[in-house]
Amino acid sequence: MNTILEQTFSVPFRYPVCFSEGLFNPSNTLFVDVLAKDRKPKVFFVIDSGVSDTHPSLKAEIEIYANAYLNEFTLCAAPMVVPGGEECKNDESIYKRVVEATHIHGIDRHSYIAVIGGGAVLDMVGFAAAISHRGIRLIRIPTTVLSQNDSAVGVKNSINAFGKKNYLGTFTPPYAVLNDFNFLKTLDDRDWRAGISEAIKVALIKDLDFFLWLEENAEGMARREMEPMKAQIIRSAQMHMDHIAGKDPFEFGSSRPLDFGHWAAHKLEHLSNYRIRHGEAVAMGIALDTAYSYLQQRISEADLLRVIKLMKTLGFELYAPELSGENLIDGLKEFQEHLGGQLTIMLLEKLGKGVEVHEMDHQLILNSVEILKGFHLNEMLVKS
Repeated sequence: MNTILEQTFSVPFRYPVCFSEGLFNPSNTLFVDVLAKDRKPKVFFVIDSGVSDTHPSLKAEIEIYANAYLNEFTLCAAPMVVPGGEECKNDESIYKRVVEATHIHGIDRHSYIAVIGGGAVLDMVGFAAAISHRGIRLIRIPTTVLSQNDSAVGVKNSINAFGKKNYLGTFTPPYAVLNDFNFLKTLDDRDWRAGISEAIKVALIKDLDFFLWLEENAEGMARREMEPMKAQIIRSAQMHMDHIAGKDPFEFGSSRPLDFGHWAAHKLEHLSNYRIRHGEAVAMGIALDTAYSYLQQRISEADLLRVIKLMKTLGFELYAPELSGENLIDGLKEFQEHLGGQLTIMLLEKLGKGVEVHEMDHQLILNSVEILKGFHLNEMLVKS
């Protein structure tokens, strides 16, 4: 005789995604306002070394801010500075430093870890926070375009392992996401540009009007104008949040529409030993899958050229030697393995609307690479 007990429950998640400037100016109460008021909590800051280098006064600003709100929260230790970029996700000793800090400083489930940095650091610290005490409250303070318009607003945390991107991770929503546009002003041109690829992605598969807006404002963003960049970030973040709320936030299925262009991007990052940054790899991946959609006669040549022109206007490179060869094809298998279940890839049915497919023709993938290589060689000829 079998005895089966079944339990069903749901847990609602709610967190604010805020946009501001001068987050640690004592006159700005946004940071302290998001903290729970049940008791004076501990806050521990972890800062991306790239941010710390370009903002040398940041640690002092945090201390001044904390002193201005002594009755609201306490800094339990000096901020920890960690390497930025994929290094922090590849080296397991770095996330373990964060976990160790929770032990040393008595950071419990009613405390906060506030992480300031790019997407990789947010991923790594989010992972450390999620596995410490089965979950410490995390406040994300993203400092790049890509993290502000995409990765920071989601529910995923991760590190890399076994040569595979995001192999270890959790689905754990943040307590809050606080965006300070002032951090964008010190980005180099590569990081300023790279995150826009995520806006192109979501526009191509979900919103033709947004794609048209990106076409109209590409030159302004390429000139580093702040107002169109702010508008792009907020609109992209909203679209990513709407998708998370409406579909499958913890990815129980094998469909991940917001990863349009990402199957190739993840492999490309690894093949280039992370010389190609995530947003740059996503741009190449989007271009590749757009060319593939064209070869399958899903979109017209004119549509393909519009996507290529937009990316070129923004300054993206759409071809790298690592795209060539069978190594890229291995990314399909790894992508399916990462999601589990049936292979599901997002392509374009038309500009502004995606379509899921469950098979990819390897020869068409290689032909798509040749299309991108052709665009690249033609550009080189023009420049010469």
